[in-house]
Amino acid sequence: PDGLDTEVFSFRALETAAHQAAKPFEREHVTPFIRESGLFKVGNLAHDEDCSGERWTVDEIADFEVVEAVFNYFQPRTDFTWLEVLALRRSRPELFAANQHLIRNEGSAMGTGQKLWKRAKQVIPGGNMLLSKRSEMFLPDQWPAYFSKAKGCTVWDLDGQEYIDMSIMGIGTNILGYGHPEVDEAVLRTVAAGNMATFNCPEEVYLAERLIELHPWADMARLARSGGEANAIAIRIARAASGRDKVAICGYHGWHDWYLSANLGDDENLAGHLLPGLEPKGVPQNLRGTVFPFNYNDFAQLEALVTAHEIGVIKMEVVRNMGPEDDFLHKVRQLATQRGIVLIFDECTSGFRETFGGIYKKYGVEPDMAMFGKALGNGYAITATIGRRDVMQAAQSTFISSTFWTERIGPTAALKTLEVMERVKSWELITATGLEIRKRWQELADRHGLRINHWGLPALTGFTFDSPNTLAYKTLITQEMLGKGYLAGTSVYVCTEHSPAVIDAFFGELDPVFALIRECEEGRDVMSLLKGPVCHGGFKRLN
Repeated sequence: PDGLDTEVFSFRALETAAHQAAKPFEREHVTPFIRESGLFKVGNLAHDEDCSGERWTVDEIADFEVVEAVFNYFQPRTDFTWLEVLALRRSRPELFAANQHLIRNEGSAMGTGQKLWKRAKQVIPGGNMLLSKRSEMFLPDQWPAYFSKAKGCTVWDLDGQEYIDMSIMGIGTNILGYGHPEVDEAVLRTVAAGNMATFNCPEEVYLAERLIELHPWADMARLARSGGEANAIAIRIARAASGRDKVAICGYHGWHDWYLSANLGDDENLAGHLLPGLEPKGVPQNLRGTVFPFNYNDFAQLEALVTAHEIGVIKMEVVRNMGPEDDFLHKVRQLATQRGIVLIFDECTSGFRETFGGIYKKYGVEPDMAMFGKALGNGYAITATIGRRDVMQAAQSTFISSTFWTERIGPTAALKTLEVMERVKSWELITATGLEIRKRWQELADRHGLRINHWGLPALTGFTFDSPNTLAYKTLITQEMLGKGYLAGTSVYVCTEHSPAVIDAFFGELDPVFALIRECEEGRDVMSLLKGPVCHGGFKRLN
């Protein structure tokens, strides 16, 4: 039984393994290396009955429940033999049911990160603080989950395994790559000098001035630490400025009550903007009828909303999975001006990826307010809400305040990040790289006769397979590429560290995975290739 297997080896074998075993799993468990390396003479004494399907170990809570049930059965005896336990297993199988869903040797084969992820779900609702980083979104039961360090576009897990990040790059937070030396050095100087004090930090003024300089239509700025906070700040100010409560939205704008209230009337209102079927539990019912979603590029729908309701604020992402058509953004701007509506562009994701600042610059349409986040601090927590003076001054008529919005690290990181971005023209680099990645995906698909659909900005590019198995294929890519030393799926947040050499090596390794997917399209069972469940669909932008 798993948990009672006995292995005997000489000290010389152990010494050889200590010198030659390289993988963390081999060094921790030793005997797999001795059995499989071919360096040793190995024998096996088999019992006359195969009991390898039994699980009598204690790696999980469910295992302990089984062991406890066995001891309770035999008490007060503690001298019962394993053969007695085996007989009990046959006569009272219900005592052993709790851990039957667990795989033999799962504990030893499971990496440190996945073990910690299981622990996390016992003490943290959902396992972590961000839906998009949950293991189930990538590779259930196999994703390393936690990092020990990160540099450039390389991430190390808790077992010391090294991976090239060709996936979400911290959910788009690191355009300059992980651990950029200039940004980190500026932050370390701030840490040495002091991050908080009774006085304010001067960097918040310098950053506000810099953002206004980059966006001359804006006159004032407020700083925060997360995109959700920036969105909430913008909505509070805009409602105060317009004197009206009702908001029309198009896009993903965070987790706060004001936004999720859109689903109070219909659970599917946000289906095309956030998560299909999202239940707004915990959101006060009296917010019903205050937020109204509209679809991107559907100006008639927006115009009807504005006509039917006293809309005071339009908040939207400038681009979604497609760009504006039929002069859409200009029409939105004109409508907002005519009706005295505050127009907000949410640039938390799109900002600094295709222009040096908001992507709205590409389309020549200026908002009344805009928010920036994610890439602004290259991995450090900093977001900003900027706007016209007549709108932003409304903040003085309400209450918007938080202690840690006054810390110094975030603004310091943002100032240095902006300096480096401007010098290297990072938005041009990542756009060009993103276009190359998109082209190479298409070439692979064509080579293997697969149909794919591209989406997103070049610097945040992705694709889906035109197949009912698209999620299973995404999971297969993640599984196979993880074994080759890559974090990968069907989308990439591009950074300046994604060099041509990195891209070439990546696509060289991805080619045989696309060949596997071709086989599956021709009838091979993709589920037989997966070592665990299919990844969750989760967060998506649908329109």
